Amino acid sequence: MSDVRMQAQEVFRQVFDDPEIVLCDEMTADDIPGWDSLTHINLMVATEKRFKIKFATAEISKMKEEGQNVGTFLALIGKKLARTS
Repeated sequence: MSDVRMQAQEVFRQVFDDPEIVLCDEMTADDIPGWDSLTHINLMVATEKRFKIKFATAEISKMKEEGQNVGTFLALIGKKLARTS
């Protein structure tokens, strides 16, 4: 498991208060109980803090659109990290 995936999984577990969450690329908001608009924002903020990155408003709202999943979220984090290194 990549370091980004492991750290993201820790963030998900904290935000959703569920130590059993195991991230899979195909997962969507529908697969995680309690993933509503408020927890979506909390997840984005917690992810920004953990990885020391910033999401644009458009990126945050796009993550809830059709066709988006954990895999696309992890890819976005990876892109952001590549720009900062």
